[in-house]
Formats: sequence, C-alpha cells, structure tokens
Amino acid sequence: MDSRTPEQRRRIMQAVKAKHTKPELVVRRLLHGMGYRYRLHRKALPGSPDLAFVGRKKAIFVHGCFWHGHGCSKGRLPKSRLDYWQPKLEQNINRDRTKIEQLESLGWRCFVVWQCELGDLDALGTRLKAFLDNPENPIDRPQA
Repeated sequence: MDSRTPEQRRRIMQAVKAKHTKPELVVRRLLHGMGYRYRLHRKALPGSPDLAFVGRKKAIFVHGCFWHGHGCSKGRLPKSRLDYWQPKLEQNINRDRTKIEQLESLGWRCFVVWQCELGDLDALGTRLKAFLDNPENPIDRPQA
C-alpha cells in the first residue's frame, strides 16, 4: 500500500528530472573544479552521456541508484506495484547496458557514477581523475 495519495505520488513523479539533476550537478562541479572541461548530454552519442569528453573519447553517466537498479540501499525495489516497477527498472538497466556497449563499439570508454558514491567526493574525484587521465584505463562498468 502506497503511503501517498495518487495525486501526491503523481506530483512527486512529475518532479523527477532526466537532466541537470542534483547528483549530476555535484559531479559537474567536482570535475570543473579539477580543471576538466566537457560537453553536456551529447545527443549524437548513444545514450546521450551526462558528460562527454570528446577529445578523450570518454563518457560519464551519473545514475540515480533507484532508477538504474544499483545494488545499494537506495536502489531497492519498492514494496508496492512490483508488476509495474520491476519490468520498468529492468528495462532501464538493459537500456543502459546497450548504450554503453554502443559507445564502446565506437571506441569510447565509459564511467558510471552512482548517486550513493557522492558521499565521499575525495574518493570519487580520485577515481574520476584516474579514468580521465589514463588513456589505457579499462572501462569502469556499472555495478548493479
């Protein structure tokens, strides 16, 4: 049973954004402060990565744990309407995997930042720097 009325739930869901989310803005500020420059939401690339480093052929996706099926506490399935949520979230996970594979086939390297990783910005900054500065760095695949 949902703890919200249908109207309240509708307003909450309408407020969910696809671009310029708070986690994305945190990552953008972090990278900009480290001196990196990037392009936002390149529609010409599969999956329209949140951040694209065109000269380096590297892409960063900033994923919300719930919406993209991360295995952390924020990524748990809801307790109600599993017949709706489970296929929807599985479709998101499959789409993410497909888009990353398409980018890889074009010679791009991908990195996924999960919402729950924003608690330790120093560690995240170190990982991002290693990903962006090392041309031989293996692709950092999303871990569900």
